[in-house]
Amino acid sequence: MEKFADLVYRRPDVGALSQSIRDYTAALAKAGTAREVHDLLFAHKAAMAEFATMQTVASIRNTADTRNEFYEEEMAFFHREVPRLSLLLREADEALLASPFRGALEEELGELYFRNLEVQKQFADPRIVDDLVEESRLSQLYSKTAATASTFFRGEERNFYGLLKFMQSTDRSTRREAFHDWAELYARIAPELDDIYSRQVRLRHGMARKLGFDSYTDMAYLRRRRYDYGPDDTASFRRQVREIITPACLELRRRQAQRLGVDALRYYDESLIYPEGNPVPRGGREELVAKAQRMYREMSPETGEFFDCMVAHDLFDLETRPGKRPGGYCTALPAYKVPFIFSNFNGTSADVDVLTHEAGHAFAGYTAFRSQPLPELTSSTSEICEIHSMTMEHFAYPWMELFFGDEADKYRYAHLMDALAVIPYMACVDEFQHRVYAQPEMTALERRQVWREIERVYMPWRDYDGDQFLEQGGFWMQKQHIFLYPFYYIDYALAQIGAFQFYGRMKEDRAAAWSDYCQLCRRGGSLGYFQTLASAGLDNPFQPGTVEKAVRGVFRDLGL
Repeated sequence: MEKFADLVYRRPDVGALSQSIRDYTAALAKAGTAREVHDLLFAHKAAMAEFATMQTVASIRNTADTRNEFYEEEMAFFHREVPRLSLLLREADEALLASPFRGALEEELGELYFRNLEVQKQFADPRIVDDLVEESRLSQLYSKTAATASTFFRGEERNFYGLLKFMQSTDRSTRREAFHDWAELYARIAPELDDIYSRQVRLRHGMARKLGFDSYTDMAYLRRRRYDYGPDDTASFRRQVREIITPACLELRRRQAQRLGVDALRYYDESLIYPEGNPVPRGGREELVAKAQRMYREMSPETGEFFDCMVAHDLFDLETRPGKRPGGYCTALPAYKVPFIFSNFNGTSADVDVLTHEAGHAFAGYTAFRSQPLPELTSSTSEICEIHSMTMEHFAYPWMELFFGDEADKYRYAHLMDALAVIPYMACVDEFQHRVYAQPEMTALERRQVWREIERVYMPWRDYDGDQFLEQGGFWMQKQHIFLYPFYYIDYALAQIGAFQFYGRMKEDRAAAWSDYCQLCRRGGSLGYFQTLASAGLDNPFQPGTVEKAVRGVFRDLGL
């Protein structure tokens, strides 16, 4: 494989691919042996991997520059064609499910693979194809609207990531000014974001009703392959967060105010952990990647091989630029069995978090590609995938001197504190979405009121210092998951509970914890959620007592 920048993008021939899928479907019906079905399936998946790889290349280059008209049109092409291809793929999946040799394949691939096919075919329905196209279009519109939003701050045009380092300034007036400009940035585009989200909610609710669901919530849980639990379970988990984690975070915020020497902790103070300034990594993009490469080579043979591959093929896009989509993600190029990391470096400790969190996703993907027989089995549900990423953040603690020098201990404390303190916010996002989709006719103003109400329950320390937009409940708009990945965000909180369990175990027996972690990564998506947790020795987060047990060591290390 060449470097990513040198990969040649070619728009897939959808006509030829469609015919290939039809031929595959017909051949399945005529197959006379299990080996023949096996060979047909694997050849079909190889063709789909080529298609998916071109789609991913186009997506990466589109998010890298949302103003690039060529890749914007290519993404519009995929948004149009993928829902239509899904109808042909549904027919192919039905033929595989009906094969008399299904049992032999289940022994090889596992029952979960076929259960996923059964569920996925519900969503490849002609009645919602146009709706899926529109959903993709609205998602792309949101991404462009958010990515191109900017403000002039101290004489320079900046997006959110350009403001972030000022938000962590040791000078309180600078922090206040930066957060004020950040809030104004979102207030200016709020009418557009409100409109996009209103249309998304109505569209998703309509799709759910067409498919026979009572609400989009029920549809979304099934779409996200949440076979083992439902909304009542997540409500139970959020209750544990309110009762156990929120009070601890309130105490951490009280101590933070004392440390900073402020009478009351405002929102613009929350990101500053130390009055002398948060630890900042030393070096730019090239130096940080080189330090990460050393870290992963020393961490284990598995991580060394993985990260050497990432560097050799330049499978990163890390610097922030005008027009680049905010946020970060890890994706995959299945035809090459490699991951790709996208982020926005901003000169803060978040840059190092990218090289641990997103690299945790990437390591898991790289490992599973070499352990699982099909691309669909390389990735689990996000509740598991985020354990991969968050646990890697903790496994990387011993190497933080490379990045932060004599401030490494301060970084580790701040990172652990943030890992805990963000969980109530994740619960806010989840409850907000449950409330919104339970009442899809809500107005934009009503949604803001709901957000502010929930926020006061889970984050009672939050003080917006009178900012009108935020006091009215506008803060939810900055979370892209609400627009792009409905009901995803609680998965981070569920996963952090698993990561905290690994954190405790690695302090007792690092080798054993690492072995279990590698096994977790190798399993990919071959087992269900509860089975995967159990196989790695992790507790069910919905069970009473799990949260308290998981955070016990974290509380101790934070001095709580």
